[in-house]
Amino acid sequence: MNNDLIGAGILLAYYLVVAALLPVLLKYRFGVKTEYVRKTHHIAYSLSIFLLLNLFSTWYYAIGAAFLLVLLGYPALLLVEKTAFYRKYFVERTKEQGELRRQLIYVQLSFALLILIFWGLLGTSWHYIAAVAVMGWGFGDAAAALVGKTFGKRRMLHRYIEKAKTFEGTIAMVIAAGLATFFTLLFYAGMPWLQSLLISLVAAPVCSVVELFSRKGSDTLTVPLSASAVIIPLIYLFSVLGW
Repeated sequence: MNNDLIGAGILLAYYLVVAALLPVLLKYRFGVKTEYVRKTHHIAYSLSIFLLLNLFSTWYYAIGAAFLLVLLGYPALLLVEKTAFYRKYFVERTKEQGELRRQLIYVQLSFALLILIFWGLLGTSWHYIAAVAVMGWGFGDAAAALVGKTFGKRRMLHRYIEKAKTFEGTIAMVIAAGLATFFTLLFYAGMPWLQSLLISLVAAPVCSVVELFSRKGSDTLTVPLSASAVIIPLIYLFSVLGW
């Protein structure tokens, strides 16, 4: 229990310093562009999955820590988002306030579901899949946004695609998600390089397509869950083949 309490303290400190204060510092001190600041928030949140998977002794403590952040962070954001400081240094995509609060809930809910499935239900031997799925979403989505807004020229317009996304951004997500899942499988899961590569080649396009058609920030949930859904049968296939 003491170690879990320490883990909760480390997790909260990480969110406060790395996920909140660091992006503010980048914008205030170094004048980093708004979209880069947003994606710094985004990647910092996604990397926190490793803390949840490694700082806690049980899956339910990890889920409890995820929701502890919501219980503390949601009312705090509700209070500060009306201040001039928040409007100046925290970045939201729309004039309507509340995006960071919504994303906080989406992210922690996504983490909780992945931990429940790939640790609570399937056991610790599967919990690396939660990290792989989140890395595919985190780095893939960040690359799609940054490349799409900076270099995107060919827009992908469809009634089921929210706003105008670009072909360049989608390709960037495939590449970034593929690299992120590959290296996470290789180094974190300890999987052989060939299996890691084959899984990444399948999971990355799935992440990209699902993100393309996800609406109102739901990709935080849909992309990791979809990635994990295609990874599981591939691992079983490799097991049957004796790889």
